[in-house]
Amino acid sequence: MTTIVAIQYEDQVVIGADSQVTATRKFSHPRMVKVSERGQYLIAGAGLSSACDIAQHIWIPPKPTVEDRKDLYHFMIAKVVPSLKQCFKDNDFRLEGDKDEETRFAFLIAIGGEVFDLADDFAVSLDDSGHYSIGSGSSIALGALAHGATIEEALEIAAKKDPYTSAPFYFYKQVKRG
Repeated sequence: MTTIVAIQYEDQVVIGADSQVTATRKFSHPRMVKVSERGQYLIAGAGLSSACDIAQHIWIPPKPTVEDRKDLYHFMIAKVVPSLKQCFKDNDFRLEGDKDEETRFAFLIAIGGEVFDLADDFAVSLDDSGHYSIGSGSSIALGALAHGATIEEALEIAAKKDPYTSAPFYFYKQVKRG
């Protein structure tokens, strides 16, 4: 499980993530990061490790054109999502099937200094608050942010209350291009 938090500012996005990986037991290793820098993208993943591995290490995200940069939300829906779906298909990741789990995977994807929430049904979402969080400690972290906590404090609070979240925390920043 995971807690990944993002804050959208006017001129940048900051993403923070915990480092605990939980499968049949707890894992922690500096190369097992929850946020990957892939060219112009920051890709943060929570949920099924196989989905995160494909998105963060195999997928080659599309490069936005000058025209695409005028509306990155449209770019995410029209180009990024189809590209990621195709990569999942090419790597035998089943998109259909058992939905017993509430959420199979979720991503926070930053491009051009803007962050987008991508659910396991490939819905792309934005939030007026500029606060985003995915993973098992996401509700705790969002509550902390809503009450004025910094991104660092939100992760610390989530780690105290969620058994699947722990330090060290890693932080990434992407500045808006313009």
